[in-house]
Amino acid sequence: MSAQPHVHTNPKHQARRNAAIGKIHIGKEQLGMDDETYRAMLLTQGGVKSSKDLTNEGLNKVLRHLEKAGAVFTTKKKHGRKPNNLPSGSDRNAKLSKIEALLAEAKRPWEYAHAMAKRMYKKDALEFCDHHELTGIIAALVKNAKR
Repeated sequence: MSAQPHVHTNPKHQARRNAAIGKIHIGKEQLGMDDETYRAMLLTQGGVKSSKDLTNEGLNKVLRHLEKAGAVFTTKKKHGRKPNNLPSGSDRNAKLSKIEALLAEAKRPWEYAHAMAKRMYKKDALEFCDHHELTGIIAALVKNAKR
């Protein structure tokens, strides 16, 4: 029996791979690459002739290369905004400003703080966090920044 390389059959892993390959093709189009140039780039950056043969490391390397060359990959994200349903003078608003500053310093999007609210307090978004929960998120962001 010959040893076959392990093939990932995890659906989430496959979906991420497919999304990355899709981004590569979007980048190819944005940069106006002809097929010959595209294949040469895949070979130099990822060591393969086809994007489907790229390793995860190769996928990341090719995507970074395309971004440096000018390709833009944007995705619409759920909860990608600062909460806006709070009175301007509220103590919670001051905490949100602090969270905003910490996110900006760490170059993280608002989605990161919304995900923290969900993970730490089972809240769907920061809007639903109370004063103490927002303080906990600030503490976690400060701790993360020190790493």
